[in-house]
Parts: sequence; C-alpha cells; structure tokens
Amino acid sequence: MSWFADLLGPFRGFAVTLRQITRPRVTIKYPEEKRVKPERFHGRHVLNRNLDGTEKCIGCELCAGVCPADCIYVRGADNPKDEPVSEGERYGFVFEINMLRCIFCALCVEACPTEAITMTHLFEMSVTDRDDAIYTKDDLLVERDGTPNHTQPDSILIDLNELKLGDGWMRATSPSGRAAYEGVVQWKPSARTGSLPAERGQSGAGESSEEDDGEVD
Repeated sequence: MSWFADLLGPFRGFAVTLRQITRPRVTIKYPEEKRVKPERFHGRHVLNRNLDGTEKCIGCELCAGVCPADCIYVRGADNPKDEPVSEGERYGFVFEINMLRCIFCALCVEACPTEAITMTHLFEMSVTDRDDAIYTKDDLLVERDGTPNHTQPDSILIDLNELKLGDGWMRATSPSGRAAYEGVVQWKPSARTGSLPAERGQSGAGESSEEDDGEVD
C-alpha cells in the first residue's frame, strides 16, 4: 500500500484548503475596507501651532535627545523679538524625522514640554525613494489654521482626516488614571484640535472627584 500512500501524498495538502473554505474569513478588503484604529494609536507625527498661529516648538531638542532610534534631528534658533515664531526664546529652525528609523514609541511626545509634537492616526507612508521618508519641518508643521500637511496628498491609500486625529491616547494617559484628574483639562488647545475635552471616566466605584471648570492654567 506504500505506492497508494505515495500517490495520495501530493493531494493531502488540499485537505487543509478544503477545511478552511467553510470557515469565516478573518481578512478585510484593504484599502477599500480599513479597521477602526484605537484611540491611542501611534501614527505619523505633526508639529502643532497655538491658537494664535505661533509654533509650539521652542527648539529645546528634548525630543531628539530622548529618541531611542535617533531618528529626530532638531536645531533651534533665537526667536525674533519683533516677529516671534514661537512662544519661547527659541524656536525649531530645523526639524526632521526619519520615518524609516522611527519605532513609533511616542517618547518624543512625552518629552516635549510645550506639546508641540504629537502623533496622529495616519500610518500609510509608503515611499519609493528613501529620501521621501525623511519628513522636514515643512511636512510636519500644520498651517496657521491647523490644517496638517502631507507629502503624498493625492495617494488613494491616505485618509488625510487621520492627521487631525490621534490626541486621545495622550489625554487618556496623562493623569496616570488618577480619579482626582477627572473633569480637568490636561492638554492645552492647539490650532489643529482646538480645545480638548476634560478627563472623564477615571473614578472608580465609590470614589468621587472635585468638580473643576476645565480651564487651562
């Protein structure tokens, strides 16, 4: 019977295929169908502006110093007194992120003292040239009205609305889950997102928190 087993050998692999035919599909038709991203998703970075249009980046280079992948390059310059670029004494004159090296850990967001750099929900960033994966300040900085920029605005894979999302995970993690922060706004408004909502839903059963008007100091 060994000859019969050898004859059936090439067809035994089809048994796996036949078993899978009747099972529900777990894949989706990308890019026509896309999964809903979680609130704390780490996507492409943006450089934010204040409500008055000035840049939030003060060129302190803390984001570059804390980056474990060494993918951020920042150089600050003195802020012109007659026409200030940012709210500090300095501003980010050069700001580059090499997306090929970035591991999307968001340590740069945590290190930023002015909430200048944040991460959005956009992750489609395929390029054919390695140089196109190095995002400059012109690519990262939002317009004065808060509109984000992107190097591939005409790509059918990219939903530019995802550049306006992505700050939810910061608000959720900023108070470390303490009930005392419920009802308190933890992040300053920006031209891109406007005024952010206050913390909510963190008090446990039987706990209470003081009422707060939600104003930012």
